[in-house]
Amino acid sequence: MVRDFAEKELSPHVEEWEESGCFPSSVFQRAGELGIHGAHYPEEHGGSGGDYWFSVVKAEEYPRCNCAGVTMGLLVQSDMATPVISELGTDEQIDEFLKPALSGDKVAALGISEPQAGSDVAGIKTVAKVDGDDYVINGQKTFITNGSRADFVTLLAKTNPDQGAYGCSFFLVPTNVKGYVVSRTLKKVGNKASDTAELFLEDVRIPKRYRLGEENQGFMYLMQNFQTERLIGCASALQGAFYALEFSTEYGRDRVAFGKPLIKREVWRHKFVDMHIQCESAKAFVYKCVDAYNTERHINKGPISMETVKLISMAKVLVGDVINDVMDTCLQFHGGWGYIEEYPIARAWRDARLFRIGGGTSETMKFYIAKLLNL
Repeated sequence: MVRDFAEKELSPHVEEWEESGCFPSSVFQRAGELGIHGAHYPEEHGGSGGDYWFSVVKAEEYPRCNCAGVTMGLLVQSDMATPVISELGTDEQIDEFLKPALSGDKVAALGISEPQAGSDVAGIKTVAKVDGDDYVINGQKTFITNGSRADFVTLLAKTNPDQGAYGCSFFLVPTNVKGYVVSRTLKKVGNKASDTAELFLEDVRIPKRYRLGEENQGFMYLMQNFQTERLIGCASALQGAFYALEFSTEYGRDRVAFGKPLIKREVWRHKFVDMHIQCESAKAFVYKCVDAYNTERHINKGPISMETVKLISMAKVLVGDVINDVMDTCLQFHGGWGYIEEYPIARAWRDARLFRIGGGTSETMKFYIAKLLNL
């Protein structure tokens, strides 16, 4: 069902969306109608009641739309901005924010990164201060996917700046409140069909009931939420590499060079074998992470263990390297046509570069992994 949605309803429009720099919000609504957003959420939260493997299927089929920007926007909606609401939200918060997000009636964004604090989350400067029955928020966020048209932002701010990372809290911030401004939409190298915005919050006032979970526990919640973001990203990005191998192989069967289909040339056949081995090996590792995550979160209903955090961090580094190697080799295989926008490998190559940056750079992942290995 998700494959049909990607190939028949999304793929025919992606050239237009890439050109305009945004896909329509009706895509969120359609995915909600099909029940895709809520694949692994409980039915009482507006989901479909599946386990995490259902969302892996969803993430693996989205890339067949031939547009990573659309995939990213949809996964932010369902697997990055909303899991923390399902985990921590009150009945009122779930009714007001989560259920409309899973149905596609509200667009969600995740507000973490700032101009001077990306992978180093502890460095955020956005502050939320108590004022009577409200919080007043001041600060700036950037690189926010879905940011220019979000109905609400799941936002991290410091409630006790003196405590650094351990003085942060999560908030649900409606975007129609006074003082919330989308200052600009950023022009990116890739993923052009997803809107990525810079946000300003000046004396934004929200009621205390919009705080998610306990005050000053936001960093701990974020570390758990990051694992969902990284893991679903690994599953989707890696399947995108498999898809690139698929359409590149078809190109090589049709492209004749020196009297023989290009894919029949031994040097390229060996390279394609190597890429399949890389992808299959990485997929086995990602599935090991998914199994651990699914067992801990959806079967045992507990926190993610540090062993699983370590494995997911390793998977993100591995997948980032594999997909960029695959996309670059496939582009080379296309020759001059690989550098032409009308061929899907050009966009796939460009879009894949983000994976080693977004959700924690590869260098940051290695920094965390070294700590978890007691190095």
